[in-house]
Amino acid sequence: KLLLMYTVYFDGASRSNPGPASYGGVIYDETGKEVATYKKYIGNHTNNVAEYLGCFHGIQACIQEGIKNVTIYGDSKLVVEQVSGRWKVKSANLKPIYNEIKKVLATKPFNKIEFKHVKRNKNKRADELANQAIDEHFNR
Repeated sequence: KLLLMYTVYFDGASRSNPGPASYGGVIYDETGKEVATYKKYIGNHTNNVAEYLGCFHGIQACIQEGIKNVTIYGDSKLVVEQVSGRWKVKSANLKPIYNEIKKVLATKPFNKIEFKHVKRNKNKRADELANQAIDEHFNR
């Protein structure tokens, strides 16, 4: 049976950090076709909180879509390294989200999941979705 590998790109945005914040993300199938997107305005938060929520909701979206094999990309080195377990989480406002991610992953919803850092220029779609969420919130 073919092992289908999906990819998720997540991003967080915060204008003036802390300030109006949001997250966004996109899921691609193995052919590179966009299969799902997500975005949400989250009120006043730091960029790191927004990035973490982008990652968390990417994981949740994969579970909802029944995806079992995924590589999750983000341009936040902090989130990628901490969620991968290579860096310690010291920030009190990030610990609850980190713990929530660890709790979800402990239920083993995936056969294979990896977290990888990408440069910002490779994360344009997720960045666009995160920024749309802020713009839509203020332009309704």
